Amino acid sequence: MHEFDLEFTESRSLGATWALDVLWNRLGIGETMRRVLADRHTGDSAERVLFALVANRALTPSAKLAARWVSEDVIISGLPATSDDACYQAMDWLPEIKDALEREVFERVTYAPNQEVYLLVFDTATYIETEQPQVVGVAVTRHGIPVRAWSWSGNTAESALIRQVRSDMGASAPTRIVWVANRGFTAAGSRRDLRADGRNQYIIAAKLRSGSADADAAAAARSRQDRYQEVAADLRVMEIRISSGERFVLCHDSGAAERDAAVRARMLAHLEELIRDTDTLSSDMRADKLRGFTVARHGRHGYLRVTASGQFRIDMSAVRAEEQFDGKYLLRASDTAMTAEDIALRYRQLLEVERGWRSMQQVIDPRPGYQHTEGAIRAHVVLCWLALLLARVTENACRDSWPKLRQELDHIAAGTFTGPTGTFRLRTEITSAQRDILAKLAIDPPPRISQLTPASS
Repeated sequence: MHEFDLEFTESRSLGATWALDVLWNRLGIGETMRRVLADRHTGDSAERVLFALVANRALTPSAKLAARWVSEDVIISGLPATSDDACYQAMDWLPEIKDALEREVFERVTYAPNQEVYLLVFDTATYIETEQPQVVGVAVTRHGIPVRAWSWSGNTAESALIRQVRSDMGASAPTRIVWVANRGFTAAGSRRDLRADGRNQYIIAAKLRSGSADADAAAAARSRQDRYQEVAADLRVMEIRISSGERFVLCHDSGAAERDAAVRARMLAHLEELIRDTDTLSSDMRADKLRGFTVARHGRHGYLRVTASGQFRIDMSAVRAEEQFDGKYLLRASDTAMTAEDIALRYRQLLEVERGWRSMQQVIDPRPGYQHTEGAIRAHVVLCWLALLLARVTENACRDSWPKLRQELDHIAAGTFTGPTGTFRLRTEITSAQRDILAKLAIDPPPRISQLTPASS
C-alpha cells in the first residue's frame, strides 16, 4: 500500500438517525431517560439503546431486531454496536419510565393549559402475538403531535377505557378532550359517557351500510354532488341534517376512492379466476365449491351470484352498488360549533396517525414467552408512540410526509476509510433537498469527517 492509499471498508446511513437524535434531545427525551434510569446504574448506554429501538421503528420497521441494524447499517452517536440482550433489557425498562416521558413531552410540545387535546382511538393489528386484538389510544395536539399513548385489549369495555384516560391525564388534563374514534362508542350510553362532564366532545365514524336511519339519510344524500364542499385537494364534505343533538358529515376522499376501487378490482379478478371453468363441474361439485366460498369468503362471496341452473357469475349489480361507497365515510359529532371541515380534518388526523402507527409496527421476534406479557405490549406501544412523535414533529416542521423525508435523509451516508495513518469516516455531500430539510428542522449537517482513529503503533 502506498503512503496515501486508502481502503474503503464500509458505508452506513447517517442522515436520518442524526436528525432524529437531535429532535430526541431537543424534546428532552434522552435527558429524561438518563435521569430516570440513573438509579439502575445503566450509564448512558441504556438511553442510546432505547433511542436506537425508536429510530429503528421510525426508519426501518420491517426489521426483526434493531441490534443488527445498529451494528451494520446505520451510525448512531454513542452506540457503535449493540446486542439482542441489550435491546430486550431496554424494552423491559420502557414501561417503567413511560409516565416520566409523557410528562416531559407534554410540557415541551407546544402545550398550553387551555389547549384542547384530541384522543384518537383505533384498532391495531399488532404483530406482537397476543391472545386479544389490541386497541390503541393516542392523545394528540391540534397539530397532530402525539403526547401520550395507551393500549387496551380488544374486549375492554368502552366505559373502562374512558375512565382510565381521564384518570391517567389527571391534573394535566386539558380543558377539553375531543374523542375521535373509528370503532365503538356508537351506543347512546357510550356517547353520553364521552361527554360526562359537559365539556368534552366526540367525532365517531358511523356505519354507512348499517340500515339505520342515519345511514339511510346519508345514502339519500350520496348522489347530491352539488352539496359537497371542498376542504382539501382530495377531500369533500357534506353536512346532513338528521337530528338537532348531533352533527352528521358525509365525507368523500378521492384518494381512498381510488384505493377502494383497486382493492375491489383485485378481488374480482381473483373471484373470476376461482369460478373459471366451473360450468363444466357437476352440480354437487359446484355446491361444494359454493360452501368453500361461504366459509373462506374474505369479501368475495358478496360479489358472487348463482344462476337458476347453479352456475357461478359475478354479480354486477352488487359491484355497482358497492361503487357508490368508494371513498365515502359518515361521521357523527357532538360539537355544534365545530365546522364540517374541522370535523372531517380531525377525523382524517386519526386516519393519518393510524397509518403511521401501523407502518411503525414490526415483528420483534421476542425471546420465548416474552411476546405474551403485558410488559411487552406496553413497551411496543411506547416505541411506536416515540417513533410517531419524532416523525410528526419532522412532518410539521418540513410540511411534507415522513416517508419522503425519511428517504431523503437516509441518503446522507458516511463511508469508512482506512489508510497507513489510521481510520476515519467521510460523509457524503449534502444535496440542496437534504440541506433544506435540515434547515427547516434547525439542525446542522453531520460533520464532514468524523471518528478519526490513528493507526496503532
